[in-house]
Amino acid sequence: MASDPKVHVFEEVSKHNTVKDCWLIISGKVYDVTPFMDDHPGGDEVLLSAIGKDATNDFEDVGHSDHAREMMDKYYIGKIDPSTVPQRRVYVPPQQPQYNADKTPEFVIKILQFLVPLLILGLAFVVRQYTKKE
Repeated sequence: MASDPKVHVFEEVSKHNTVKDCWLIISGKVYDVTPFMDDHPGGDEVLLSAIGKDATNDFEDVGHSDHAREMMDKYYIGKIDPSTVPQRRVYVPPQQPQYNADKTPEFVIKILQFLVPLLILGLAFVVRQYTKKE
């Protein structure tokens, strides 16, 4: 690790968000994991899913080995300015229209299952009446 680490702002770190240029924030430190993308046991998708946010929880939840934690030292490039990291947002689900069972395709099918046999029965009755010999 460098003795005088550079302090990065969140906007700068979040720009490094591709397979060929990937920076992560873990425990207030910034890591350039680009050279490790191909070697990561979970694949590069795991690392890419942790960009643009503080990935500390993602990292800790997996339960990395001591060796993995030691490997992080060679990818360390500085600290993050904590005042620039956005606060964790509470998930607010999008507003959805009220569910109306009468407008679903299943409802239409149920109605047709009732009406079609009635129409066939009515048609058969009409045909019988007109073709009936007196």
